[in-house]
Amino acid sequence: MTHPHGRHAVLVVEDEPLLMMMAVDVVEAVGLEALEATNADDAVLILERRSDIAIVLTEVEVPGTMDGLALAAVVRERWPLIEIVVVSGRVTIGREGLPERGVFFSKPYDADELAYTLRRLATYQVCIPRAERI
Repeated sequence: MTHPHGRHAVLVVEDEPLLMMMAVDVVEAVGLEALEATNADDAVLILERRSDIAIVLTEVEVPGTMDGLALAAVVRERWPLIEIVVVSGRVTIGREGLPERGVFFSKPYDADELAYTLRRLATYQVCIPRAERI
């Protein structure tokens, strides 16, 4: 999952342009590559085409055939080693509502806390031997 330039990719799934820009800024500020999808269906297509995605950062309420929580469940099932961060400004998700190892942030989230979490999750990805990530 290492990017050819030694970076990790984070797939940001957000349909609000301003919130997408803010999330992408946080991802890039910690030295990670940001990929953008405005709905869950496009996110799945990107995941199917890219092997360098280490983290999916998704809003709960996104358009498409599934919401962000359903997307998170699909990611955990199909790409079990990808880390998942779920965000929402309307609902609070407890541990029981998240996929295994999932992390939840309420909006508005603290950019520094999100950055710390992304760094921690990306570091975890580096520690997994490549053969186990495929």
